Amino acid sequence: MKAKKLISLAMTTAMVAGLACIPVSAEGDNTLTVWCWDPAFNIYAMQEAEKIYQADHPDFSLEIVETPWADVQTKLTTAATSGDLDTLPDIFLMQDNAFQKNQISFPDVFADLTDSGIDFSQFGAAKVAYSVVDGKNYGVPFDNGAVVAAYRTDILEEAGFTLDDFTDITWSDYLEKGKVVLEKTGKPLLSMQAGESDLIMMMLQSAGASCFDEEGNPNMVDNAALKEVMNTYAELVKAGVLIEVNSWDEYIGTMANENVAGTINGCWILASIQTTEEQSGKWGITNMPALENVEGATNYSNNGGSSWAVTTKCANPELAFDFLNSTFAGSVELYETILPSSGALATYLPAGESDVYAEPQEFFGGDAIFAKITEFAGKVPSNNTGVYYYEARDAVATAITNVVAGADVDAELQTAQDTISFAMGM
Repeated sequence: MKAKKLISLAMTTAMVAGLACIPVSAEGDNTLTVWCWDPAFNIYAMQEAEKIYQADHPDFSLEIVETPWADVQTKLTTAATSGDLDTLPDIFLMQDNAFQKNQISFPDVFADLTDSGIDFSQFGAAKVAYSVVDGKNYGVPFDNGAVVAAYRTDILEEAGFTLDDFTDITWSDYLEKGKVVLEKTGKPLLSMQAGESDLIMMMLQSAGASCFDEEGNPNMVDNAALKEVMNTYAELVKAGVLIEVNSWDEYIGTMANENVAGTINGCWILASIQTTEEQSGKWGITNMPALENVEGATNYSNNGGSSWAVTTKCANPELAFDFLNSTFAGSVELYETILPSSGALATYLPAGESDVYAEPQEFFGGDAIFAKITEFAGKVPSNNTGVYYYEARDAVATAITNVVAGADVDAELQTAQDTISFAMGM
């Protein structure tokens, strides 16, 4: 069903027996348009949310337009810079790491959700923080990017270890145990794609640290947490506990081909691990190592994920708020429904207590990994991403490449900070 353009923004409220007040437009149009990507994941989740909302709101419908993330960003930028927001949908999906950048750059696009009725305390605090600017909420958290450390338990056993030996540990513990695993099995614990900074950023966020200070200024020089992260990464590579590969396909191949004993990444990596069916029962997950000598260090972090935004172009924002509040921010049933088919894990904390999330997963040794990951998500420290997050990632990736090759850490951090300061016009 095509969304109709409303002639008036006037709203009325329809009373439905046994239900809360349901906001409708003056013309009775209960359709919302949505932009998101990935039919098997995000679009599927929206379709299921539509069905759940329709149970109590039979006249409601969504017009979901498949829009790749790169196109969402381009269309958003074009609309905002031209000042013509009529081309935007009512709701769209935004990658978490780009959320603050876009809201700060294009504040006229994002509707303020702070007083929308959504209870943001029901989500992991770090997840919520991605879409908070100046103390106001602009996004409804969706998929979970909580970091997991996944290990081949059979390889650990060959080296004399269990999964418990890698739970609640530090990076020094990880390094020393990784040396033993390498010596006894010939397999590194970890692989990462060269020239990328994913692990660097995961380690940094695990301590609630950032490449920026609270005012959003570059903070790389004399950043104790970042320096420890860089040195730790370099030590892992030097010891052979971490191997670098040249592409994403090679990275996935190291696990599928049993070249490594594990990985550390956002929980979405488990979908790729499970494609190698003959490895069922041989994997287990736990939390990641923690940095030492860094205030606020934890064993939890995040990598990836996205949140839903409502645009100021939305002619019926009350309907959009109520839909999101009743589904992604209020329905355990929704998350139970989408989990088996899409693997879309919630950051909505009550979902982690459901029977579906508590079901043992044979592939991962019978562990209730979905409840465990949701618990992890609630423990992730928040950190400051800011407008130049992606530029900082690139600068840090260049720096760690040089450090691994033997360059001085302090000099590389100075170069990285100078690069970002120049980009920011400082």
